[in-house]
This record gives sequence, C-alpha cells and structure tokens, in this order.
Amino acid sequence: MLVYGKNIAERILKDENLVEKIKFIYTDEVFFKKNGYLFSENLKSKIKIKRNRELDNLAKGVHQGIIIDMEDYQYISLEKVLKGENNKIIILDHILDPHNFGAIIRTAVAAGFNAIIIPNDRQVLVNSTVVKTSVGAVFDIDIVLVTNINNTIKTLKDNGFWIYGTVMNGEDYRDVNYDGNVCLVIGNEEKGISKLVKDSCDFLVTIPISSKIDSLNASVAASIMIYEVVRSRKSG
Repeated sequence: MLVYGKNIAERILKDENLVEKIKFIYTDEVFFKKNGYLFSENLKSKIKIKRNRELDNLAKGVHQGIIIDMEDYQYISLEKVLKGENNKIIILDHILDPHNFGAIIRTAVAAGFNAIIIPNDRQVLVNSTVVKTSVGAVFDIDIVLVTNINNTIKTLKDNGFWIYGTVMNGEDYRDVNYDGNVCLVIGNEEKGISKLVKDSCDFLVTIPISSKIDSLNASVAASIMIYEVVRSRKSG
C-alpha cells in the first residue's frame, strides 16, 4: 500500500510499530534535505531518491515529495475487539467513497470511538486515499472486516450492544438514549441502510434536515451521530 504526504509520513515514521511495516520510502531531494531528521539510521537502506515527476506517477494525489510503500493494512478480528473494554462502535453498511470512509475514521478517533466494522464486499477498504483523508487516524482505531453485517449485529447484541441505525424516517436522534454499549450503523451514500440491517437495529434514528436538501453526506451524518453519543453521555 502506498501512502503519501508529509503529515502521514511523519505519523508513520514516528511510530515504531508502523516503521516495521515500511518496505520502501520514495522521496525527492528537496524533501529529504529538509526533513532528514524523520529518517532513522535503519531506514536509510529503504530510501529511494526520485525525481518529482516520478513521484507524480506513483501517487494518485498530492504527495508533497514523500511516498511510503508499506504493508497492506491489517484488520482486527471482531472477537479481539469484543474482548477489550469497547463500548462505542460504528458499522458502515457499504460505504463506497474513500473520502467518506477516511473522514468517518478521523471523527471516530477524535470522539473516542473504539472500532469501525465494515463488510468485505461492496465497501471501500483501507487504501491510500482513506489513509490520507483520515490524516493517519486509521492507525489509531481498530477496523474489523466481516463477511455478514447482520450476523455481526447479532454477535454485538449477544455482547450487550444496542444497535442504532440512521434512516430518513426514524425517531429524532436528539430524543434517543445512548447509554450503555452503543453501535451506530451508517448506510450507503445512495441507498442508505439495507432492509435486513434496518430490521436488525434496536433503534432507527433520523437527523432532521430542511426540505430543500434530500440527504446529508454519509460522513457528515456520521459526525453528527458520533458527537451526539458523546454529548448525551456527558450531559446524562
């Protein structure tokens, strides 16, 4: 997996666990001279100095003179998540836009959520764009890859979680109790939550919006719900 940009590079190069996953570092001379302090001695053999045009060909976005080739993202098992003291989880029901995924990850980390669960089909996985959009926050939260969301919801319920699905015609999200173990379900950008998933939820909640707008962006809706959980717990 290629990740790029100065902020992401700093995040990775300052984390010993992430440094071990680095295969190669591609950088131009300008970045290397200005930021040589970032590279420990044992990384020198992995550094490849490239022309800026060569970096342009490698990256799909703004690289700022640094691209890191590292091992693919390692997902965690649901069983391991449930063994920890986790009480705030998000399920993404087939989110397709990597920018939405990355933004949701960043908000979830900022708000202290413990894990994000995604299906392994019809869902964007952790890639370069997700890493960049999350500004490296993807490395600060557990992400679980599952084969079936409904079975996962059942497992969460068996472990004491309440499931809150976001829909267009549910109860006002501000009138709902979010005490206990919470799992928020955020639906696909166009179709929302699937019927089977909707039927599995304990609560269906809605964010009221003006009639001038059809719906909210998935990452915006997720942010509102995430911070409503945090707010309600502080005021409760």
